[in-house]
Amino acid sequence: MTDFIKACIKANEKIAAAIKNGFDTSWFEKTVVGAGGDVSSRLDLFAEEIFVRYLSSFGQIESEESGILGEGDAKIIIDPIDGSANALSLFPFYGTSVAKINPEGVLDAAVVCNLATGDIFFKSNSSEVLQGKLFSSEFHLPYAAPHAEIGLFEKAYANPELVAALDREKLKFRSPGAIALSLAYARSVNYVLFMGKFRIYDLVAGLGLCEGLEVIVEEDYVIVSKDSNIAHKIETLIKKLNEND
Repeated sequence: MTDFIKACIKANEKIAAAIKNGFDTSWFEKTVVGAGGDVSSRLDLFAEEIFVRYLSSFGQIESEESGILGEGDAKIIIDPIDGSANALSLFPFYGTSVAKINPEGVLDAAVVCNLATGDIFFKSNSSEVLQGKLFSSEFHLPYAAPHAEIGLFEKAYANPELVAALDREKLKFRSPGAIALSLAYARSVNYVLFMGKFRIYDLVAGLGLCEGLEVIVEEDYVIVSKDSNIAHKIETLIKKLNEND
């Protein structure tokens, strides 16, 4: 395990320990529009501050909240709270997303954590993706469900025609509302689907954890599945709907 991965785990443990006994009332307050275009909450900024403290020595940080922070040859892309709306609604599907890009522009490490459950996923360099729990030293290959009954469809609410098409194909799904986390769980579900324009904060770490899966990335959609037939069936549905527009 690299020093960078260890630092990411420590930062997540620091945040998890702070929220263990409930959210500080000030964290629900909205502040200003962040670099990613969404309004930042004080919870977002609290988590960002911790990541900056633990990761700034490894390179320049690009955060969804405050934009470019610090200096360095490597670029560290963070979403301090992935699924902020979930967190601020106390819905237990929210976490953090960190990706490290080396000076050559290649993904060097990816870490995604579900703060609500303590699940953490990471990968560095050419190593395998590993999964574990915060505050534990034991890590293993990600859990996989060979006969998963649901997929995860982010932004389903904005795509009613595709929702109906998936239903006709009996491709069940849930829409939990945190894309990096959804991608981290790609091995344990039938598929992960994201529709719409996306930002670097949304996908880079999550996709870094999907090595070995069928991954389709286009300008306005992302599909990931351990079954290539499922991935291409969904893409065919999308293309048919686009042709009919």
